[in-house]
Amino acid sequence: MHRFRLLSPFRNSSISRTCINFFSTASTQLQNTGPVASLLKSRAVVRFRGPDTVKFLQGLLTNDVRRFGDAIGEKTSTLVTPNMSTVSEAPIYAAMLTPQGRFLYDMFLYRPSRGYEKLDRTGSKPGDDQDGTFELFMDVDATVLDELLESFKKYRLRSKVEIDNVAEEFCCWQRYGGDLSANSSAVEDPDSASIGYGGAFDRTGMSCARGNDLGWQWFRDPRLDCLGFRGIFPRNTTPPLVETDKETDEQNYLLWRVENGVAEGSTEIPKGEAIPLEYNLVGLNAISFDKGCYVGQEFIARTHHRGVIRKRLVPLRFVNNNGEDLEQKVAPGSDIISTTSKKKIGTVTTALGSRGLGLLRLDEAFRNSDNLIVENPDNVRVQAIRPQWWPAEWLQEHQAAV
Repeated sequence: MHRFRLLSPFRNSSISRTCINFFSTASTQLQNTGPVASLLKSRAVVRFRGPDTVKFLQGLLTNDVRRFGDAIGEKTSTLVTPNMSTVSEAPIYAAMLTPQGRFLYDMFLYRPSRGYEKLDRTGSKPGDDQDGTFELFMDVDATVLDELLESFKKYRLRSKVEIDNVAEEFCCWQRYGGDLSANSSAVEDPDSASIGYGGAFDRTGMSCARGNDLGWQWFRDPRLDCLGFRGIFPRNTTPPLVETDKETDEQNYLLWRVENGVAEGSTEIPKGEAIPLEYNLVGLNAISFDKGCYVGQEFIARTHHRGVIRKRLVPLRFVNNNGEDLEQKVAPGSDIISTTSKKKIGTVTTALGSRGLGLLRLDEAFRNSDNLIVENPDNVRVQAIRPQWWPAEWLQEHQAAV
């Protein structure tokens, strides 16, 4: 069977006309065809091992990593055998910042499930890891992998933690689209927690074959339910629940994110420049305000407690004068102008055919949504779209935009 394709592959980073014709309908097709899965070639996998892993990452990342160090048996609802516990840990989405609070890298952290982990002598909780080594995995932007590894190693000093590039052994997948969010559960099911390596988080996993002894499985995306499920898997295997005719190009996942207003990676979130709160990382569960100090924390806390974020990343639609999708490439970095005020109100950060993302001033983006253009020779019209997942309070200070 042929693999399911909504978009043809990109060649030399240029978008063919055939690809563009699909952009306006791809999201609808994804909804109608049911869940699809994409191998994320844009992401690479890093492994952290050692007793100081949690402490080391806690001082560097925006989210609270300490729960990976909790007694994991407390979250387990089913015992497979009297001396075994089924363990699952939801991933964490986080970022690493400059000392000035600007974005550097985003990452997803996973603690591998250990269905084979033995209980301690009391029989009430899991014992120490079998080989005495604590382990976390992280998927990161592959384009900045080398410098990210150097950054971590620079901060490591005497911490007892090993940091390894395992991209040749593991890869990252995303499962999304259709009515996946509505029909799946993010809560462990006592009847399915030990069946298949997707069973603990996706009810449809109950019918799939049991995974290997490492327990690799799908986890609900920690950012938004609408983004589906994410996981890292050995490169020599196809993840469970991935049907041959439903594996699709990664560009479809990019389009899915763009239409939901979610940027990912150090290109879409400009490295060394982006302010995390403007790129909605709070709403995407990437920042903890209770964890204490980390690199860049002072700026984030100060910006958050001021309470007003005047610019935010929003989904964009590029249209002609009749409001129809425009089959024309808009370059990232293009200025967005209000024809009412004649002023720049934002910038296109990502463009994919007739869809994109832009960092816009909220007081202008929605109030003058019918009067926005991209400043280029054709003066392409732009529509700013408020994502459904946005909290209402994000626009309370801009009453005219609500």
